[in-house]
Formats: sequence, structure tokens, C-alpha cells
Amino acid sequence: MNIAVLHDAVPPGASADEQDVLVQVEAVRAALAELGHESAVVPCTLNLDAAAAALRERNPDLVFNLVESIGGQGRLIHLAPALLESLGVRFTGCPADAVYSTSNKLVAKRLLAAAGIATPAWFSATDLERGVPMSRVESGRYIVKSVWEHASRGLDEESVIEADTPAALLTALNGRANVLGGEGFCEAYIDGREFNLSLLGGRAGAVRPDVLPPAEIRFDGYELARPKVVGYRAKWNERSFEYTHTVREFEFEAADRPLLGELERLALACWNHFCLRGYARVDFRVDGAGQPSVLEVNTNPCLSPDAGFAAAVGRAGMTFSQAVARIVTDT
Repeated sequence: MNIAVLHDAVPPGASADEQDVLVQVEAVRAALAELGHESAVVPCTLNLDAAAAALRERNPDLVFNLVESIGGQGRLIHLAPALLESLGVRFTGCPADAVYSTSNKLVAKRLLAAAGIATPAWFSATDLERGVPMSRVESGRYIVKSVWEHASRGLDEESVIEADTPAALLTALNGRANVLGGEGFCEAYIDGREFNLSLLGGRAGAVRPDVLPPAEIRFDGYELARPKVVGYRAKWNERSFEYTHTVREFEFEAADRPLLGELERLALACWNHFCLRGYARVDFRVDGAGQPSVLEVNTNPCLSPDAGFAAAVGRAGMTFSQAVARIVTDT
């Protein structure tokens, strides 16, 4: 097929997380070539008319959508699949409504709660400004997160704060506004184990996706009181303690089998509830009592060769090209 690879336009001097999309582009194009497809690159900017014109000119059989932000704003990620849907073009990954409802973490958490899928308690800036009842704010640790941004932007150990009132939460949220890249929210911090479960559609004759081998992020060498966060440094700063001490692990004890089975059930429930397609990743925290909560549902997760999805693909005994072939099929 003739395939257009649509991705964020990366400006000069872009940060490491922004430049990573170019790594994904090269990896995907290499896989497409191995599969016998021709590909061309189409950058996507705030000028959606230009992107539409470039796609019309190329008239591709398929668009491989790698857009993670537009104009440097994660909150615009859903515009790429919306544009492709408006053009009537077949494309990889999740549809626009699924991308929107998962990339807006407040919308995602409301939908998870409505479906009875556990997710940590949360408070939006609007909740706090309107004065949530004191009884709803339990004394303890909270983590301040961006509503929209991905790649752990604005997220690090400093994001974990102690609070016991709505006013304290609002003060913490306002204090981190400059690093969040936009709107933020406060979420109850679970001091427990962290898991990532990747899902891959496109298997011939299958009515459900495959859940790839589960991965646990181990926080090696962390002191007991130190917040355990897979933040920006852990993902992008190769010289940091966090980068070298957050280790992906696929080996588990027999005692973990019931928990892993429950994580798989919940990952599939998220796939169905959000109407996902192609590929996805669901991130979990598990508390000291063994109860899992969904942190995030990630549509079109990172496809860099060193990222978690590619690692899960390899663990499942597939090549990256075989996974790309499945993603291309499930459109």
C-alpha cells in the first residue's frame, strides 16, 4: 500500500519528548518497508488545511497516525484523527472520540468511575475553586498532574504533595501550574506497585485484542518515604537517578497470577468501554491490599523501539514489524 505517516511537526530545539516522535516515524517507516509498503511523511501543524491538502495530493491508501500533539499542545491530539475522519481516510489507531475521551484525563476518570472501573480519587481545579466538602478530602498524599499533556510532562517526584483540605490542594495545584503546560488536577497518590498492560488488535479472526505480557515498573533503590513516580526524569533524563532506577520487569512470582489476571480483565474492560482500536496501553497502580486502580488509558502509545509497547511486543515473541502489520490491519 501507499501509506502516509502523519506526525507532529517538530520545531528546532524541541525537547526530548517532542523529538521522540521522529524516532517513531523512522521505526514505523522501516517496518512498513519490511512489510512491502511504500510510505511518505506528512507533518501536522496548526494549519490543518495544509495537512489536508498534503494528504489529498498523496491520496494514500492508509494514514499511519503518529500525532501526539499539535502546535506543542497535547490537548489538540484528537484533531488529527478528527481531520482524517472528516476526509474519509482510513487510518491506524484509535478514532477521534476515543483519543479525546482518554487524553482528557478528567473525562477519562469520569467514564472509568461511571463504568465501575476503579481509578484513584481526584479533584479538578473547578472542584476545588467551588469548594468541595471537607469530608471528601482525606489527609494524605496527592499527586498533581496535567489534564492533557502526555509523556509525563510536568510530572516528577515534586508533584507528590501532602494535603488535608481543599485549600491546600488548590494551593499545590496553582503552585505547579507553570510546569503543567495548562490545566491540572489533583489525584490521590497510591504508594504501591505500578503496571503497564499493552493491547494489540488486528489478529485474524479475533473479536478482542491480545493483551501483551504485563510489565511492572520496579522502583529499585528507592527509600521507603520517597515518592515512586514514573515522571519526566524517569522517561527522558538518562543521567538521572529516576531513569536508571525505574526498571521494566516481565518476570513474576506464581503468587501474582490472580492479580495479573485481574489487570488483564480491567485492561480489556477499558478497551471495550472506550471503544479502542489498533493498539493501546493501560497503566495501573496496585495498593498494599492488592487492589488495582487505573491511572491512565493511553490511545496510540509510543512506538519507539525502547518504549514499553515495543518491549511488550518483543516479550510476546513478535517482531516490531509484525506488530505494525497488525496495527495496519485493525483500521
